[in-house]
Amino acid sequence: MAGSFHQPTILSVKRQIGLITAIAIVVANMIGTGIFVTTGFIVKLVPGPGWVLLCWLLGGLIAVSGALCYGELSTRMPEVGGEYVYLRKLYHPLLGFLTGWTSLIVGFSAPIASAALSFSAYTFAGLGIPMPDHQPLPQKLAATLIILIFTLIHYLGIKFGSKVQVLLTAVKVLIILGLAGFGLWFGSIRGTPLIGESLGAFNASSLGTAIMLVMFAYSGWNASSYIAGELKQPQRTLPWSLVIGTIIVILLYLAINLFVLLTLPYPELSGTITVVHAAALRAFGDWFSHWMSLLVSLCLLSSLSAFILIGPRVYFAMAKDQLFFPFAAKIHPRYQVPGTSILLQGAIAVMMVMISPLEQLILYISFALNLFPWLAIAGLFLARKRGIGEASAVRVKGFPIVPIFYLVSSLILMTMMYQARPLESTAALGTVILGIPCYFIWMKWVHWKKPL
Repeated sequence: MAGSFHQPTILSVKRQIGLITAIAIVVANMIGTGIFVTTGFIVKLVPGPGWVLLCWLLGGLIAVSGALCYGELSTRMPEVGGEYVYLRKLYHPLLGFLTGWTSLIVGFSAPIASAALSFSAYTFAGLGIPMPDHQPLPQKLAATLIILIFTLIHYLGIKFGSKVQVLLTAVKVLIILGLAGFGLWFGSIRGTPLIGESLGAFNASSLGTAIMLVMFAYSGWNASSYIAGELKQPQRTLPWSLVIGTIIVILLYLAINLFVLLTLPYPELSGTITVVHAAALRAFGDWFSHWMSLLVSLCLLSSLSAFILIGPRVYFAMAKDQLFFPFAAKIHPRYQVPGTSILLQGAIAVMMVMISPLEQLILYISFALNLFPWLAIAGLFLARKRGIGEASAVRVKGFPIVPIFYLVSSLILMTMMYQARPLESTAALGTVILGIPCYFIWMKWVHWKKPL
């Protein structure tokens, strides 16, 4: 006998987030592990420091073009959920389900775990506590604790969580500006010119791979679209937060890379993971090593907080459409947040901290997260053709050149990435494909649960 499909009482989220917080969420979501580790790998792929800066600039242009397109998509469909909403409405509920399916593991829980482990490692280094290279149990326990603390912060309401997010993001920006400013001052004296040393010739594939690594650091430019349903005046706040946040990050990334490139000899950077740490030590001396690690830890806290804030809004939106467990659609009656979704995400992130070698997931995450924004921006043409949200839409300047630039650039980068890293790319595609049978199984279950 068919049971009754019990849908919990669902309250609507309130529009409580203003422009400053939305910009802070975009900036915090973008500036994370990537800027602190990728430049050394990029140096291995391109012949000189000018090329490194070019890669960061091109990556920034791709991110800005994506942000401009999302400004229109998000004002046409100003709802909580980001790509989930766009793909479900523009294509099919299956694609909406797949982006939520992928986000739960790859998009948010894994980056939360990665940021927490990085925070733990830098904190232990800053406190002078020696640890082996792999993540030992004390670091994992510290990472777990910080996830639980920030899960609780965002569980206690969007107003409190927003204040914490803005504060952490402001601290992060000040730290990066301070490091870059002092570093440029010292680097201009003792560093090498940007047209200086070269590691030799390179090819288009190497350049594509380098920009692919840059795009990992720029991921998160679409962050505020996930909380569209909680923004005040979304037609104004959404596009401005996306574009302003992305431009701020581009400027910060260029500044920190100038600091690194002008402080350390170019060959010395090749393959170095902690390039910002190494440059700071060269610029300020050995005494700064512990403080530098603690400052990086603070920067990582901002990213971790942003991921914890944004992710549950996707699961909440899916549950409202009966594409996820009904409990994820519950809004806490006191704190007015999708509390159960926040707790679910925190539990998955803690599990990944304890069992996953996250260092090997960077390229896997990068490829998987590029798929759905590409489909969403391609769907912008469909949205215009169908007139979805036409009255409230903020139109992309330079249409259709801007979306075409994003689509062509991203497709080339994903193709190059698949050729260069077939194992990680295939694993990412496999994760997405695995969601297809899960969708149909889920839909059959929901249909069976509905009362006759």
